[in-house]
Amino acid sequence: MRRPNGLAREAVRFKPASFAGTFLALLMAALIVSACGILLETSLRASVPPQRYARAPVVAAADQHEYVVTGSGEDREKEAVPLPDTARVDAGLAAKAAKAPGAATAVPDFTFPVRAADGGADLGARELPVPGGVLTAHGWGSHTFTGTALTTGSAPREGEVVLDALTARAAKAAVGDTVALRTAAGQRDFGVAGVAEAGAADTARNTGAAGAVAWFADAQAPTLAGHPGKADAIVVLGKDGTDADALAGSVKKALTGSGAQVHTGDDRGAVEDPGLGHAKQTLFGIGGSFGGIAAVVAVFTAAGTVALSVGQRAREFALLRAVGATPRQIRRAVASEALLVAPLAGIAGCLPGIGLAHWWFGQLQDRGAVPQAVDPHVSGLPLLAAVGVGLLTALGAGWAAGRRPAKIKPGQALSEASVERLRPGLVRTVLGVGALVSGAVLTGVSARSAGADAAGAALGVVMCFMLAVGLLGPLVARLCAGLFGLPLRGAGPAAQLAAANSRTNARRLASAITPIVLAMAFASTLVFMHTSETHAADKQLRAGITADHVVTDPAGLPVDAAARASRAPGVEAAVGLLNTQVLVPVGSGEFKSLQGAATQGVTGSGAELAKVQDLDVREGSLDQLGKGRIAVDKTLANSADAGVGDRLPLFLPDGTEARPEIVAVYGRGLGLATVTMDRASLTGHVTSGFDSTLLVRGGSEKPLTALGKVTDASGYATERSLDARLGAWMNNTMAAVLGGFAAVAAVNTLVMTVLDRRRELGTLRLVGSTRRQVLTMLRWEGLLVSAVGVVLGSAIAAATLIPMMSGTTGEAPYVPPLVYGSFVAAAGGLALLAVTLPARAALRRWS
Repeated sequence: MRRPNGLAREAVRFKPASFAGTFLALLMAALIVSACGILLETSLRASVPPQRYARAPVVAAADQHEYVVTGSGEDREKEAVPLPDTARVDAGLAAKAAKAPGAATAVPDFTFPVRAADGGADLGARELPVPGGVLTAHGWGSHTFTGTALTTGSAPREGEVVLDALTARAAKAAVGDTVALRTAAGQRDFGVAGVAEAGAADTARNTGAAGAVAWFADAQAPTLAGHPGKADAIVVLGKDGTDADALAGSVKKALTGSGAQVHTGDDRGAVEDPGLGHAKQTLFGIGGSFGGIAAVVAVFTAAGTVALSVGQRAREFALLRAVGATPRQIRRAVASEALLVAPLAGIAGCLPGIGLAHWWFGQLQDRGAVPQAVDPHVSGLPLLAAVGVGLLTALGAGWAAGRRPAKIKPGQALSEASVERLRPGLVRTVLGVGALVSGAVLTGVSARSAGADAAGAALGVVMCFMLAVGLLGPLVARLCAGLFGLPLRGAGPAAQLAAANSRTNARRLASAITPIVLAMAFASTLVFMHTSETHAADKQLRAGITADHVVTDPAGLPVDAAARASRAPGVEAAVGLLNTQVLVPVGSGEFKSLQGAATQGVTGSGAELAKVQDLDVREGSLDQLGKGRIAVDKTLANSADAGVGDRLPLFLPDGTEARPEIVAVYGRGLGLATVTMDRASLTGHVTSGFDSTLLVRGGSEKPLTALGKVTDASGYATERSLDARLGAWMNNTMAAVLGGFAAVAAVNTLVMTVLDRRRELGTLRLVGSTRRQVLTMLRWEGLLVSAVGVVLGSAIAAATLIPMMSGTTGEAPYVPPLVYGSFVAAAGGLALLAVTLPARAALRRWS
């Protein structure tokens, strides 16, 4: 008898179809694991090369994260959560840093937006014709490290400004002229002290239109920015010959106790581009959270395919046992097959995996979720992990599937190879029932939870039910075949034979059903979760905006926009809104976390807000809204276990801790804002001091056009819906990746089962069945498989979405009929193609 590795080579050689299916399944698993692994590694190692601070060896800035600490001792974990906005440091630290040994000078750095005046300029003041109306402003002291140089004039003093050459030329402004600018401190006239050629560092990440830049006196810049006494960072320049690390050490010592962190190298890039922290969080969510789910699904599906391949050769193993092969030789043969196929499949899958990771990363950059300066990080670690996971999956699944034919007696092995076992193993059944019960328990937990807790429990629901379907597959398949086969009994002989085949070969049916269930469950959950949230948010937004006019401007509205609008004829109320985000601690113990909450800062009283916005107040009253008093959505109130009269601990956008009192709880937070507070409470804690939206009741549209774009509530709701496209794209992409993988696995499995039945199909032809009758039988089987897969997948998605949406939106899931119909059609169409095409090829020899 050949050695086991020789048997493995001959098996691969003479049964290529079976091993081709295994190869494809392991290749797809490696593709998913490697792509998600690359994104995960990028999230951990991503950095942004400094541009603005490229010529500054040392930069001191505030920590841009808040931390959640759970556990204690060896179990203590510390999770960093990026702040919604920039945390700043005391500008006076520049004087301390300048005294550090080796420091030549230290400069407080400021970056903030200012607006060109739009029609309200005083007589004699020039208006700057800047496209978009926004200039990026800095303190003049930054010219020491940015390369900006004066071409005419002098450095600005208080009440003066230096303009970049292009902006000055477009406005025909010269030294001595006066220009009108709107800042966080209001509209002011500034004398033009000089004109400068902006250095590369000043325009590297310029947020202003067409590269428009303005520089103010360092003493006045923080007030104009809306952050008196605060600086974005302290830039330290060293004396000639001073080592950057040595300078960083002395600066760190000089700033001890200030809370400022000292940065060198690429860490400086993270200071000037706070988006890096959020990008890392996004990439970690895709590569870690989604990647973990995808890896489990990939391994689960690949293991099923490997087990099917081994199970299809049960008769061969029985014959080998009959001619003298030992159980150890059978197990070694199966392991050798895995060692022959899995590494090659893993290596082949890593190549498209790298391509998928780069495409996904590029799409995130194009949509602004990841800074353009960040590059994907590809190393051998995720690729090695992908190959290793595939190899371990093949070995484990092969061992499990070949364990019984290897250990039983040869005669019994031949008997079981001829007739399918009716009962699955005891361990498999117990584990399957346990997963089913766990899924039911988590469904109840999700139904009783709210917000993020409901979403977290729902993830466990879909995973438990999917595991239950995989473990109890033969039992579920036999039950469904009997149930769904009833209508087929009256559909003719071919349909009756298809139903009988499905009942008799439940294991084969289960292997085909499971990937379709996976595809349907995950695709439906991911896609309809977003459609449900979007539908509920849009419904709340349209019902909540009661204003007659909504004024918006991408650059932000003038500081006095609400006051100017209120003076227009016929206006009853005008309320400005500043949209931002705060962090709220929720949960306790190991489940403690910081939840980002969309926040609106209100310019005006709660009574005025009620005239233009219906928040659907459930408890308390908006009349008490003011300093230290906020209103929150009911979902957040439940998550934080707080109500009217309680103080809610939270972190403002720049990380400042606050404990305002809750004076009202409302129901339309998903569509409007989760937290509502007075605008003054946010002053000095956000980068842009300009309101995002102005809600106006009464009056006409014409007087408001000078403030920004004017629309009604319906138009505003439509624009807000378009802003949610990134979330929709991410959910749809994840659904396409998982659903696509599962669909390929389903087709692969169906093709393998049809090709393995060539002898059966030939026998049907020999006993008188026509080619058309055989193909009709297979089509009925394909439809039965797709129908069972769609129903089970839909049931799992429903068990996941119904309690989750009840906890997050308070409504039933919203399922667009056309989208769901396309999923059903895709499942049915793929199943028919997967059985028809290989069957045609197999029947040619019997024609």
